[in-house]
This record gives sequence, structure tokens and C-alpha cells, in this order.
Amino acid sequence: MNEFEQRYYADRRGSGAIKWDGLKFLFGSDDADMISMWVADMDFHSPECVGEALKKLGESGEFGYYMPSPAYFQAFLDWEEKRHGYKAEREWMRTTPGVVAGIFHFVGAFTEPGDACIILSPCYYPFMEAVEETGRRLVCSMLKNEDGLYSIDFADFERKITENDVKVFILCSPHNPVGRIWTREELTELMDICRRHGVKVISDEIHQDLELFGHKHVPTLASCDCADFTVSLTAASKTFNMASFNHSIALIPNKELQEKYDAYLKHMHLSGAKPGFVAVQAAYEGGAVWLDQVIAQVEGNVRLLEGILREGAPEVVISPLEGTYLQWIDLGAYVKPGDLKAVVQEKCKLAVDFGHQFFTPEMGKEDTHIRLNLATSEDNVRRAAERLVKALNE
Repeated sequence: MNEFEQRYYADRRGSGAIKWDGLKFLFGSDDADMISMWVADMDFHSPECVGEALKKLGESGEFGYYMPSPAYFQAFLDWEEKRHGYKAEREWMRTTPGVVAGIFHFVGAFTEPGDACIILSPCYYPFMEAVEETGRRLVCSMLKNEDGLYSIDFADFERKITENDVKVFILCSPHNPVGRIWTREELTELMDICRRHGVKVISDEIHQDLELFGHKHVPTLASCDCADFTVSLTAASKTFNMASFNHSIALIPNKELQEKYDAYLKHMHLSGAKPGFVAVQAAYEGGAVWLDQVIAQVEGNVRLLEGILREGAPEVVISPLEGTYLQWIDLGAYVKPGDLKAVVQEKCKLAVDFGHQFFTPEMGKEDTHIRLNLATSEDNVRRAAERLVKALNE
């Protein structure tokens, strides 16, 4: 183990972690040799500052109704400005019980049943659920894939908007699962198209802090003049491995959109739990050094995985990972779609997200990708890569 792993790596079996203890229910296996690399959380302890803040809260014995302090809001605003060069405003901030919940809320607030919402496909599957499960109409614009490097088909995106009278665009930035950090130019062109056609934008930026190999995330609201029709969602959950707090932050600069969103949520009577506010404030105030170490760990794991696969199974297509810790890999040169689960899950004993999950059923039925979570130990990554090479060559 390297120095970071010695300090922070956690064997999470038996802790109630769905990533590991959910394998029997979700993958039909409780094999002790199964390596879990699916859901997007880390196998690392969160930064010490989070535990210290929660310990102090526990010792206080004060768990009644809570109003977040000004320091909570300032911690996030300072983080955005220092980390991403973006100056947001306190009045724009709302909290949601998770980014996915926030997407559902915004879809409900900004559209009516039957309205069309567009996504860039492949995409994080709750986007599709947020559209279809609320009675809206899903429209997909396929990303262009050139040997694993994905880009936006702007002509197709605009055509789909006009043909379907799209009302909302749900953007993933950085993009899950393909790992792109969209450039300022790409974001500006997307926003220009949405402005021309009166499309509101919901920008999921939950992975914004996980910038790899020198790539820099551009907040959508800072990319161009789009604040009148754009909202963004982010969280400390992926950044600091704190998903269980169900706590996310929405930025809504436009007053009219604020009022629509607030009115929509009024009947839900939602309120945030004090531990989430306390943990998030502590993470943004004191977690920067820890995050830098996580990024170095993930970059090392990317290099390790690429080295083993390129040498042992050179026809595997590995998408360049610019952001997130989720590696998108195409095994189609070796495995047919119908055999993918048998090879990866049953033979290699890897619990992964399969590519078809990130498409509509019709679009994904022939897909041969897997998504690997690299926020784990070097040993897990090495063993996973070696198992894949062995199985693919057999």
C-alpha cells in the first residue's frame, strides 16, 4: 500500500456499504473474491475534518430543528471561487436531498407531463428515469465516439430540440460515464443552442471537483451568458465520499426560476438534516489537501489499468478519463454483447456497471462497454485488470 492508502483505504465489507454488502442482492454473489467497482463512491475514509465536526456535533447532544449558519453557505461559495474561479451568490443557493432528487424536482418545476427533455447519450441512467418516471418524453442526442473519445454532435442536438419541441436539457458536466470535461467552447455552443430555442438547462456538476491530468472543469453558469435559463446542481458527496448524507446544493441565479422552484417544492415540506450541513461545511473548509491526494491516487490507478490492458489486451478501447473516477471501457473487440456479463461478472468476478444501463433499452442492447470505479486501492485495480486480460485472451 502507498502512503495515502495506508492512511485512508477502508475495507468496507461488513460496514453496511451498498457497494460491497449489496453484492448478493444486486449481483447474485457473496463470493469473498468479488471486486466491487460499480457504484460511484470511494473505498477511502472521508477527510478527518468531517469526522471531527460530526464528533463535536455528537458531543453537543443538540439534534433539534436546524437553520444552517452563514458559515455553511460561505464555505461553499469560497470553495467555488478558489477551486473553479467562479463567484456564485448566496441568494442563488438551495439545498436538495441529493443531486438526483434535485433533477427530479427541477424537471417537475420546469415542465409539464408530456413535455420533451433532452440528454446526451450515453448518460447517467437516473437522467432517463427523471424524465420517464415523471411522465415527460425522453429525447436522446448521441455523442460522437471516435475510438473512445467522445464529442457532441451539435447539429443533431439542435435538430432533436426543434423536431421535438424540447423544453429542458439535462446536462452532465463532467460527463458520466464517458469521462469528458466539456470545454468552455463546447458548453458555450450548447448554451447558445438552448438560448435560441427557449430550452431551460439543468446542469449536473456533482463530479466537478474530480479533475484529472490537468483538465479543468468550467462551471456551466460561468461558461457564458446563460444564467437566465440555467440551474446547476453539485454536492460534496462524490468529492469527499459523503453520499449517505443525502445533501446537495443547487444554484439558481434567475429570480423567476427561483420562484418556480420554490413554489414547486413548497408542498413537499422538505428540510435538511443538521449532520449533512455540518459535514458539508467541514469538508469544504478543510478537505482540499485530502482531495488532492485522492486525485493523485485515481490518476495512478488510471495509469496502472491502462498499462496492464494495453499490454495484455491491446484492442480494448479505453476512453480518456478527464474527470470523475469512473473509467469507460469497450470490450467489444473481444466479447459479444450477450456474453459480457458471463465474462466480466461471472468469470472475472467483477461487479461493474454495464454499458447498456447508460442507454435506452433499444440503443443499449448491443453495447459492450463497462464502467469501472477507480476510487479504490491499487491492488483492487491491478487484480481487476489482470483478471480482464486473462479472460479476454481466453
